[in-house]
Amino acid sequence: MEYRQLGGSGLKVPVLTFGTATFGGAGKFFSNWGNTQVEEATRLVDIALEAGLNFFDTADGYSNGMAEEILGQAIKGRRDQVLLSTKATFRSEPGPNGLGSSRHHLLRACEASLRRLGTDYIDVYHMHGFDALTPVEETLRTLDDLVHSGKVRYIACSNFSGWHLMKSLAVSEKYGLERYVAHQVYYSLAGREYEWELMPLAINQRVSALVWSPLAQGRLTGKVRRNQPVPQDSRVRVTSETSQSVSDETLFGIVDVMDEIAAQTGKTLSQIGLNWLLQRPTVSSLVIGARNETQLRDNLDALTWSLTADQMAALDSASAVTPIYPYWHQRNFSERNPFPTR
Repeated sequence: MEYRQLGGSGLKVPVLTFGTATFGGAGKFFSNWGNTQVEEATRLVDIALEAGLNFFDTADGYSNGMAEEILGQAIKGRRDQVLLSTKATFRSEPGPNGLGSSRHHLLRACEASLRRLGTDYIDVYHMHGFDALTPVEETLRTLDDLVHSGKVRYIACSNFSGWHLMKSLAVSEKYGLERYVAHQVYYSLAGREYEWELMPLAINQRVSALVWSPLAQGRLTGKVRRNQPVPQDSRVRVTSETSQSVSDETLFGIVDVMDEIAAQTGKTLSQIGLNWLLQRPTVSSLVIGARNETQLRDNLDALTWSLTADQMAALDSASAVTPIYPYWHQRNFSERNPFPTR
């Protein structure tokens, strides 16, 4: 297992993170992702730790907190062997203050997550989304207090716009507060918008990318192809969040190239998609969401080899789309405003 620095912090994390959105299966949305319970979760944690994958990601909103509870049971007795990441901001309680990044909500959410996880500290605590109604100063002072109290080790964000993240970093610098060291983002061969502004910002400010849905919610695993119906049991049928990034025709073209590389290498499409991401700037870890042992072992095998420069170029070409303004205009000034992945 390779370990990489988490942004500007001193913490090193494995290049694969085990995501637990498949734990619990509560409600229609999460039941389509998976329904992993304690016994199977414990087995998956065993396999991950054997491979050196010691970073586990969850959120208070996954299956109404059940994912945190199941993860807590699965790591019981070996907390010192793992790194835990969880999130707050989305609704976790009823009422007008049951969501957001206010001091009121974050303190309650953090205590609840600690209780469900069965631990007294969280290694990486994410703001799951940007709260535009709470002053950035209030959010960061609260997170700073949580770090200094020992309940949180590092802070991170998720799904922020460029200005959300840059304003937050500027406030941290101005007041000497803890700063976000990582940004959990959607990034895949089927969704490269992260490269337009967030990647240059991350390079400049030393903020690592922790990538969620690196296989575009299953659409880069070979389940979706030209003239092939999506399997009835696939979450692709009910989860279309990431399908907004590229057209079906572009996706089919990406999968065609992945098929060619699979024939050359003997690797699965999942392994190819993960391997491509691990060669991109700012990426520290990919959050994989294996529902069973077979999927987990397949994902772990993405680390045993590397795509060639020609294969990377072919995938880059197949997945390239014209960015929106002002990014297409900025690319015309590459002499002083270089595109990070070129």
